[in-house]
Amino acid sequence: MKKTELLVTPISVDDILPLADAGADAFVVGEQRYGLRLAGEFNREQVKKAIELAHSKAKKVYVAMNAIFHNDKVDELNDYIRFVSDAKADAIIFGDPAVLMAVRETEPKMKLHWSTETTGTNWYTCNYWGRKGAKRAVLAREINMDAILEIKEKAEVEIEVQVHGMSCMFQSKRSLLGNYFEYQGKVMEIEKGKEQKNMFLHDKERDNKYPIFEDENGTHIMSPNDICIIDELQDMLEAGVDSFKIDGILKSSEYILEVTKLYRKAIDLYYENPDLYEDQKDELLAAIEKIQPPNRPLDTGFFFKETVY
Repeated sequence: MKKTELLVTPISVDDILPLADAGADAFVVGEQRYGLRLAGEFNREQVKKAIELAHSKAKKVYVAMNAIFHNDKVDELNDYIRFVSDAKADAIIFGDPAVLMAVRETEPKMKLHWSTETTGTNWYTCNYWGRKGAKRAVLAREINMDAILEIKEKAEVEIEVQVHGMSCMFQSKRSLLGNYFEYQGKVMEIEKGKEQKNMFLHDKERDNKYPIFEDENGTHIMSPNDICIIDELQDMLEAGVDSFKIDGILKSSEYILEVTKLYRKAIDLYYENPDLYEDQKDELLAAIEKIQPPNRPLDTGFFFKETVY
């Protein structure tokens, strides 16, 4: 039986080997010029090194090219795709069709993962992009468990689901933070590659704090809570969902490492004996709650929300 992949987002090259030893099967790396909301910034040399280290442990590396590309960057895509191929990456993550067209021109054998954050909501759309060349579809965070299971049953491509971490609620290509501070008569220089980890939008009515940061791709507002369904994996494991993603954006390397260990244990327990997983899943959740940052409550995201038509 093929085991569900555990996909992790490292912060730096130094995280690759510890995460591999902790049980990660694959990694997402890249640079913000081409990829959205990465846990860490990896320049070309670091991407190459990350791939070498991961492959030395028989792990996979997927390079993020899922940004939205305007005309000023389109001419760069072929060169970056050639680099990714030469570095022996296992796949490219894309959302913009410009990347698909560039891969067809430059490296048609490169494996593609389709990821547009919010539109992977049904099996027909996943299969459409599969016919265009994608081998995997990354599902939206806003669909529930029933929809995920239906998609997996009818999909002709691999299916990836985020099971842990924050998700993006809003993105604008505009520099909203910079413009806001400029309007106030202040100057705020945005350092590329360094998210402002201590900036929040505070909703007093809901008592929520939304992390907000600005980078080369614009302004990003993140969810006030972290998804965590380490105790609700059984249905997706039984259905054969291909990949579980732990998103480590705005988290520490130590936190990502510990969460990876716990999800590795959960997956392995299920495959050893589903009853073992059932017996220990509450302890696994408690272990994550113990290391969870105090300003990041855990919830189950949209997994158990009722679909309203």
